[in-house]
Amino acid sequence: MTESLIPIRALLAGARKKQPQLIELTQKLVRAESPSDSKAAVDACLDLAAAHAKSLSGRVKRHRQKHFGDILEIRFGRVAPKGKASRQTLVLGHLDTVWPLGTLKSMPCRIAPDARGKSRLWGPGTLDMKAGVAMAFTAIEMLLETGPLVHGVTLLLNSEEEVGSPVSRPITEALAQQSSAVYVLEPAQGLAYKTTRKGTGNWRLTIQGVAAHAGVDFASGRSAVLELARQIEKISAFTNLEKGTTVNVGVIGGGTKSNVIPAEAWADIDARVARKADGPRLEKRFAALKPTPKSGVTLHLEGGINRPPMERSRSAVRLFRHAQSLAAELGPEFGCDLAEAATGGASDGNFTAALGIPTLDGMGAVGEGAHAAQESILIEHLAPRTALLAAMLANQP
Repeated sequence: MTESLIPIRALLAGARKKQPQLIELTQKLVRAESPSDSKAAVDACLDLAAAHAKSLSGRVKRHRQKHFGDILEIRFGRVAPKGKASRQTLVLGHLDTVWPLGTLKSMPCRIAPDARGKSRLWGPGTLDMKAGVAMAFTAIEMLLETGPLVHGVTLLLNSEEEVGSPVSRPITEALAQQSSAVYVLEPAQGLAYKTTRKGTGNWRLTIQGVAAHAGVDFASGRSAVLELARQIEKISAFTNLEKGTTVNVGVIGGGTKSNVIPAEAWADIDARVARKADGPRLEKRFAALKPTPKSGVTLHLEGGINRPPMERSRSAVRLFRHAQSLAAELGPEFGCDLAEAATGGASDGNFTAALGIPTLDGMGAVGEGAHAAQESILIEHLAPRTALLAAMLANQP
């Protein structure tokens, strides 16, 4: 089979034909609730994906984990001999969600129109990103039906992306280094593919003071809450909007009673950086934090940069231009002119892009409400986006 000869219009026709099965698979995955912190639930959802992969003759390797859900590595097509250049494509997805068990009771998985009359599939994890996983399986199935894959495809389904990918990152990076391109199934940015993402970091600052009675022995106390307020001012000043660096003290706590000088206080901090070089600089600024002179408290800081930024690169733009030209062949049937976007959110694509592997993100479903009660996908975009994903798998630039 010469994959590049598959017309994208033929792939679109195939995707429209398979759309009912694609939706059914998405619903099956969504109804298997899979919060990141429940290994048993995530593994149950992964079992469904593994069974579907095997039905497509995928070669499934299960990376078993102790504290998180397992990780599925699924290979389709040829594997390049050792020592030879590979045109294998790595497709990244995850099956964990931010939603706790039982969310389906208040956010049922259902098909219903939105306020504009557009048909949507609603439910926890539809957009982020179980529909994207179903799209990948459907795209691969369409290609396999035309004959053997000339270039290998590896679909990696991670189990803890929503909590920073602590165990899947080494697997992701190792597979990326065996690949010539990486496609990420995170949802589109509006209608656009993503070539740029910010890097992310997280810190927890804990302050230890000295407790005392606020009325009887005020002078003996050392307020951890007061020091936290001072440190929040310092930390918030790390934000530099011109450089694309933002630091947000998002959650704080401390103290026990209003009549007790608080002995402990803490803050959880989120940071975003646009350039790789800005990460170490920000880490140094956090490490340099010191207690206010004569405050009588101590500081303890944990954390750092978790994901490096996905900086816009020539290789990513080349992938995007290729996708844009394929989408243009469909004209109005694609639903829009494919655009390029940047986002402040991070994904596992940040890891692969930082290794210098051409990475294109946002290749999953179109919808709204990721991590929100209105999470849903627009059904009208499923077939065109699946056809484009299949075309990109069949014909790397």
